[in-house]
Amino acid sequence: MKKWNNEKLVLILLYFSWITSIIATIGSLYFSEIKGFVPCELCWYQRIFMYPVPIILGIATFFKDFSVIKYVLPLSILGNFISLYHYLLQKIPGLIEIKPCHSGVPCNLEYINVFGFITIPLLSFISFTVIVILLSTIYKSYKSI
Repeated sequence: MKKWNNEKLVLILLYFSWITSIIATIGSLYFSEIKGFVPCELCWYQRIFMYPVPIILGIATFFKDFSVIKYVLPLSILGNFISLYHYLLQKIPGLIEIKPCHSGVPCNLEYINVFGFITIPLLSFISFTVIVILLSTIYKSYKSI
């Protein structure tokens, strides 16, 4: 009976990581396609790492394939680092000199700034972090199934 509960918990965590990736992808598309915010270079890199995740996790959830972690976790970790760096560029003015965006929208532009700290890169960072935590928990639990 313990094995069934553990497997059920892992499936629920996989499902929540899939839902998180869907929300992040829809949010990204909402900001660009509905609100009309033009993504900067670092936003595009974050999208590159997030957009395949809902598809991969959706298929994995449907087939109860817990081994998908080895594909999605690296994407999420890399996206997490990019979004953290992007957020720091927005909040620490001296950092933008290290990585100036040469054309298009500057990477330190804040389309939204709720409560003085919630920006689009922070939302991306939170999404990637939740996915990394859930997938790491699945990995630890999966080893015991």
